[in-house]
Amino acid sequence: MDGHDREARDDPAAVARAALVREIGASGAFHADPVWREAFAAVPRHLFVPYYYVGVVGGYERRWGEHPDPRERERWLRGAYEDAPLATRLRDGELLSSSSQPSLMALMLAGLEVRDGQKVLEIGTGSGYNAALLAHRLGDDLVTTVDLDPEITESARRHLDAAGHRPAVVTGDGTRGVPARAPYDRIIATCALPSVPRAWLAQCRPGGRILAPFATGLVALTVRDAGHAEGRFLHTPAYFVPLRGAGRSWREQPDLEGLPPAARGSDLFRFLLALTAGALDPRRAYDLWEDAGRPQRERYGLTADAEGDRVWLDEPGGPHVWPVPAA
Repeated sequence: MDGHDREARDDPAAVARAALVREIGASGAFHADPVWREAFAAVPRHLFVPYYYVGVVGGYERRWGEHPDPRERERWLRGAYEDAPLATRLRDGELLSSSSQPSLMALMLAGLEVRDGQKVLEIGTGSGYNAALLAHRLGDDLVTTVDLDPEITESARRHLDAAGHRPAVVTGDGTRGVPARAPYDRIIATCALPSVPRAWLAQCRPGGRILAPFATGLVALTVRDAGHAEGRFLHTPAYFVPLRGAGRSWREQPDLEGLPPAARGSDLFRFLLALTAGALDPRRAYDLWEDAGRPQRERYGLTADAEGDRVWLDEPGGPHVWPVPAA
């Protein structure tokens, strides 16, 4: 047994982290860009979630790493390395911030298609874990992360420092980007958007890529210039905390009573409803969904330009195009 193996065996966090990396790998999340495997293996997630909340009957239970009971500390550490989202900040029972499911984070980072030497802006700092993964891959100087809540950014700075990373952590309105550190090659959001902020297009280099949760999916946009971006959705579903102040929740769904069970129980149909909210009623949406062969997420796309935001099926100039309602 070499020194590395002995260290891993003697360090419960290292053992748990290695198991998480294997689980993420088994999900296929590293296939598109295997470089992220090393980042997840190196960055200690538990440093970014010194406490978190898990749902129990009637509310939430707090787990934390400084609990006086060693069994509770072990349970906290074990939970920190599960492939699951962790609620990290609550206010009056409302979820404000979380650490996303690691396998989904890996899919998003791979979908960002980042390359060495590129500058990245992250919208939604959260615990700081995602920023640490980016900083490990690219270096601190190339990573900027922004969040509206000063308590979130301050705690993220502490977590990042504990993990040995110092990217730029900015407190501010993420919809405005961070112009002082622009231009960026990549922008990634970790909160669900009601529309594409035009400041992001202006701060992204032509040919750059924006990856963001939209409705209940992930859209990858290629930026042509400050006034135009377009792209398709990735295959995976995604449910994120809404961008604060957006004024609309993608989780709000119309009554599906009267539709066939195949539609009521289909995540893909609900995705279409979320994309076309206000443009198609459930009956018309169901007819389209059936006629189009129950399309997968990758067949949908989004265009953001001077005419507004529009979602579409198959082609941006095709027969199925719907305006995104104002937030």
